[in-house]
Amino acid sequence: TRGATMTPLLARGRPLLRGLHTPLPALRARAYSIAGGPTTPPVNLGALVVPQQSVFVVERLGKFSRVLQAGLHFLPPVVDRVAYVHSLKEEAISVPSQTAITKDNVSITIDGIIYVRVTDPYLASYGVEDAHYAVTQLAQTTMRSELGKMSLDRTFQDRELLNASIVASINAAAEPWGIQCMRYEIRDIVPPRAVRAAMELEAEAERRKRAAILDSEGERAAAVNAAEARKTATILASEARRRERINLAQAEAEATRAQAEAAAAALGSVGAAIGR
Repeated sequence: TRGATMTPLLARGRPLLRGLHTPLPALRARAYSIAGGPTTPPVNLGALVVPQQSVFVVERLGKFSRVLQAGLHFLPPVVDRVAYVHSLKEEAISVPSQTAITKDNVSITIDGIIYVRVTDPYLASYGVEDAHYAVTQLAQTTMRSELGKMSLDRTFQDRELLNASIVASINAAAEPWGIQCMRYEIRDIVPPRAVRAAMELEAEAERRKRAAILDSEGERAAAVNAAEARKTATILASEARRRERINLAQAEAEATRAQAEAAAAALGSVGAAIGR
């Protein structure tokens, strides 16, 4: 009777014994991903292998006990259990497109990508229920708030300033959750069709204005160059005339000097002949 009673107990205990002898690689678990949501924590069978850049949050009898870093850990079954698994890697979360109103009352559609990572596994486990949903909603509300402070033109010109403002606002609100926003990038800004048409007309007018300015500057430069050329030609012509007059005067002086010298020589010859 005793043997018959022990046989069912041993049969029920065999799965547990096989689980305790499970190879260590089989005990690995996928890390918690903020972008992908929580995964099922591994079952504590006495030994756990925590992957690199991952942490396991352990509870003892329903109360927080400790955080396990990467490596091999031995835990007493039943008493300790892995409640949360987090990845310490930086992850990208796509923020869905939404409609926001700028300071100048223009309705635009905007979306982006937020890059976050877990800095405090304890707060990430017990400070927020769903980190993915909380960060996404916080990014959307912060984006709408920041866009309401800027005009439509500034949203295109000061995109880096807008990204920095959103990151600062998200970090201030997400600090109790143990999550840090590394950066935020606006992916696309789509204004209404009428606004796009007006912007295209404005851009076309601006291009025509720049073309007209360039044409007028070219005409002015051509006129200045022509005037400079005429001035230079006049100066050169007057310089040539002055040099010509000087040369003529010098030639006349030389001729007069030669005539005087010839006359003097002739008079000298005549006087010498008379004296004899």
